[in-house]
Amino acid sequence: MTRYLHLVPLHKYSRFVSRFHTNKAAIVTKAANFTTTAATPWNTQLRNLSKHGQYYEALILYLQMLQSGATPNAFTFPFVLKSSASLSLPITGKQLHCHVFKLGCESEPFVQTALISMYCRCNLTESAQEVFDEIPQRSLTVCYNALISGYVQNCNFLNGFSLFTEMRQRGVPFNAVTFLGLVPGCTGPQYLWLGMSLHCLNVKCGLENDLTIANCLLTMYVRCASMELTRKLFDHIPEKGLITWNAMISGYAQNGLAAEVLELYHEMELLQVNPDAVTFVGVLSACANLGAQKIGLEVEEKIRSSGMRCNVFLKNALINMYARCGNLVKARIIFDEMPEKNLVSWTAIIGGYGIHGFGNIAVELFDKMIKTGIQPDGTVFVSVLSACSHAGLTKKGVNYLDLMKREYGLKPCSEHYSCIVDLLGRVGRLEEAHKLIESMEVEPDGAVWGALLGACKIHKNVELAELAFNKVVELEPTNIGYYVLLSNIYTEANNSEGILRVRLMMRERKLKKDPGYSYFECKGKTHLFVAGDRSHPQTKEIYKLLNRLEDTASQHGGANTNGQEVINQEPPNIMGVHSERLAIAFALLNTEIGTDILVIKNLRICGDCHLFVKRVSKIVDRLFVVRDATRFHHFRNGTCSCNDYW
Repeated sequence: MTRYLHLVPLHKYSRFVSRFHTNKAAIVTKAANFTTTAATPWNTQLRNLSKHGQYYEALILYLQMLQSGATPNAFTFPFVLKSSASLSLPITGKQLHCHVFKLGCESEPFVQTALISMYCRCNLTESAQEVFDEIPQRSLTVCYNALISGYVQNCNFLNGFSLFTEMRQRGVPFNAVTFLGLVPGCTGPQYLWLGMSLHCLNVKCGLENDLTIANCLLTMYVRCASMELTRKLFDHIPEKGLITWNAMISGYAQNGLAAEVLELYHEMELLQVNPDAVTFVGVLSACANLGAQKIGLEVEEKIRSSGMRCNVFLKNALINMYARCGNLVKARIIFDEMPEKNLVSWTAIIGGYGIHGFGNIAVELFDKMIKTGIQPDGTVFVSVLSACSHAGLTKKGVNYLDLMKREYGLKPCSEHYSCIVDLLGRVGRLEEAHKLIESMEVEPDGAVWGALLGACKIHKNVELAELAFNKVVELEPTNIGYYVLLSNIYTEANNSEGILRVRLMMRERKLKKDPGYSYFECKGKTHLFVAGDRSHPQTKEIYKLLNRLEDTASQHGGANTNGQEVINQEPPNIMGVHSERLAIAFALLNTEIGTDILVIKNLRICGDCHLFVKRVSKIVDRLFVVRDATRFHHFRNGTCSCNDYW
C-alpha cells in the first residue's frame, strides 16, 4: 500500500491512517471477497461507500484496488472524485485527475462531470473551466450543469449565467438540473428580474409542475425580498410538500412578517401537514417577534411529543423565543440544560440578557463562553456590544471592540460601530462618537448615523443633530423615525422654524408617522390598543382606572398598595393617552393581584409613559414588563431596569 501513498497529501495522511486502522478489519474482509483484478467488484464497493458518505473508506479502498493490481476504469473515478471533493482534498483530486489521463478515461462524460464537480467543490473553478474547455464534444448537458452549478455555489453567478447563455446559443438542451443549479444565484432585489425571467422560461419549457424547481423558485423570490411574488407562486403550486410549506414559512420569518408565519402555520395544521424542525424554527422566530408566548409554549410541547427535544437548532430557537417574550427565566433554564452549547446558543442567551437590560450578566456569559474555548464571531460581538449599550457599560464595550479586532482578527461592521456610537453618545462623548464614524473602515449606514442622532437628542446638540440627520436621510430617506427624532430635538430647543422644515420635508416625501400600538395577551387572546383607543369593550373601565392611577399617585406620593383602593376610586376623564397605558390598565383589570404584566409596543416608549409606568409600579405591587422597539423595561417599586437609560 505504501507505494500508492503519494495520492494522499501528507498533512491529511495521519487522518487516513487512523481511519484505516479503525476500519481495517472490515475493509480487508470486504476486499478479500473479490481478489480478482477486474474493476467491477471494486466499483460496486466504492459506489456503496460513496453513497453512504464513507468517503475516507472509499479512498482507502481505491488504494487497495491499485495495490491488488486491478485497473480503474471510467466507472471507478466518479466515486473517488466525489469522495475527494466531499473531504475537500484538492491535491488528492488533482492526483486522481492524473490517473484519469493515464488510463485514458478523460473523454468519458461521467468522468468529465465528476472532475468539474470536484474542482468546483474545492473552490477551484478555474481548473473546472479548463476541464470543461478541453471537452471535445461541447454539447453535453451534464457538463454544462456541473459547471453552472459550480460557479453559482462559488458566488460567481454572472459566469454561471453567461455559461447558461452559451448553452442556449449552442443549442445544448437544458433540464430541471440546469435550473436547480442556476436559480439559487438570483439573490437580492437586483437579480429579481433575472429570476422572474428564469421562472418564465421554466413555465415555457413545461417544467412548472416540477415541485423541486417550484421550491427552488420560492426560495429565490424570498432571497430577492419579493414576498408578494413568493406567495403568488406558493398559492399556484397544486400539491405542496413539506419543503414547500417550510420555504414559505421561513421566507415570511426572514422578512419579518411574523403574523403571516403564524397564519400559514395554522393553515398547515388544518391541512394536517406534519411539521419538522425547520417549520418549528420559523414559527418560534415569529413567536419571538410578536411576543406570542402562548403559541410558543404549544410549539415546545409539540417538539417534545415529536421526539425532537434534543435538536440544538430548536433549543436555540426556544431560548430566543422565551427571551423575546419576556420569560428570561425559562430561556436560561433551557440554556443551562443543554448538554452541548454551540455559538448560536451563547449568542441567543447573551442577546436575551442584553435586550432585558442585564448587561453585566450578558458580559459575564460572554467571558465565560470565551473561557470554554468557543471562538466568537461577528454576530455574538453584536449581541455583547448591544448589551453594553443597553446597560451603559461604555468602557467594557470599547474594550470588546478592540478585542474583536486585535485578538480575533474580526473586521467590525456597521452594527458593531452603531453600538459603540450609541455607547459614547449616551454618556455625552458626542465628538468622540463623531470622530469614530469618520474613521470607520466600512461605510457608515443609517443605523450608525441614527445612533448619533439619538445621542444628540439626549444631550440637546442641535448642530451635530442636523449633520447626522442630513447623513442618515441620504441613506434611508423613507425612515420616518429620523424625521420625528429631529422634530423632537427642534421642539425641545424651541426651534419652530426647524419643526416646520421637517414637516415640510415629510409632506413632500409623503411620509407619515407609524401609528403606535401596544398589546397584551390575556387568556389566550391578544388585546391590541392604539393611542386614544375607545373601541375596546372595556373602554369605560380602562379610562376610569387610568384616571384613578394618576389621581392616587398624586394623593399618596406613590405609596405602595395592593391595587384595590385604586380600582375603587372614581376619577376624572383622560383623553388621547398612549397605547401602553391602555394596555396596562386593561391588564390590571383582567389579571389577579400579584400577576406579572407584559405589554409589547411597536415603537420606543416615550419619557412620559416611562415615568407613568414607574409611578404605577410603585402604587400597585406588580412587576410591569414593557417591550418596546429596542429593548425590555422591567418596572417594580418605582424603578426601571434600564435606570432611565434607553
